[in-house]
Amino acid sequence: MKRTEKRAFKDQLYEQFARIGKALANPHRLELLDVLAQCERTVEALAAETGMTIANASQHLQVLRAARLVEVRREGVSMYYRLADERVFTLWHALRTVGEAQLAEIDRVVETYLHDRLEFQPLTAQELLRRLNDEQVVVLDVRPAEEYHAGHLPQARCMPVTELEARLSELPTDKEIVAYCRGPYCVFADEAVALLRRHGYQAHRLTEGLPDWRALGLPVEV
Repeated sequence: MKRTEKRAFKDQLYEQFARIGKALANPHRLELLDVLAQCERTVEALAAETGMTIANASQHLQVLRAARLVEVRREGVSMYYRLADERVFTLWHALRTVGEAQLAEIDRVVETYLHDRLEFQPLTAQELLRRLNDEQVVVLDVRPAEEYHAGHLPQARCMPVTELEARLSELPTDKEIVAYCRGPYCVFADEAVALLRRHGYQAHRLTEGLPDWRALGLPVEV
């Protein structure tokens, strides 16, 4: 390969990789990927979930689609977006992990808003696995129901955090409760554990969310 050809090859190659970086270089698009890691959604649902207008959410989704990070399917008049591949979540997870390791600002933000999280005595995936066969443990999926039906931890009960207080009578008071949600920066499980503890339950928060659990190669039920 001639020197000029080699340079052209490298320039064109890295330009293609840069498309991924450009698509990720926006906080709204990262949040969209984080939400889509749970299950596919319409533009309208994504806009409502992320606090964006439908037009703004649609524009960000088009950027992600152009970079082949999301795919879309049509059902009637609705367009449903989903991650293009499980490796897209792996990419977001790697970015998240590097950010946590290198940016002290992330720790400060978490400590500011989630300062009481350690009081919930969090469990890791490995710790929960050891207890899943223990009949004294009840696992709660406190995400929205559509996310539960798209995939959930083995033996988990669907109990969205918005319904939890009204459904406390369904839970045994003599068993340990483990609640999980979307991931480390989702607060549904924090809210659920706080509510359960106020009502006298022995409750803990799972540190991982469903996508993290799946990425570890652990079993998921649909």
